[in-house]
Amino acid sequence: MPYYLFKVTQSDELELVKQLDLIDRFDAFRDAGKVAKKLRAEGVEEGSSYKVMFAESQLSAEEQLLEKREPPILMEHER
Repeated sequence: MPYYLFKVTQSDELELVKQLDLIDRFDAFRDAGKVAKKLRAEGVEEGSSYKVMFAESQLSAEEQLLEKREPPILMEHER
């Protein structure tokens, strides 16, 4: 399965709305990680981030990124 590198932009006003821009597709995580680190080092706009996703297809990767996830529950010993 390939790795997909996305630029994810999220508005402060609309928490649930994310804009996904596919940067590239990679066969190895090492290559995807290098490009992501380079882009992050160059600077990221406010409200944006770069994400590497491992998925069967681009559509599956986008669905995973858009999925609403609950914040993790912190146990007393993790605080």
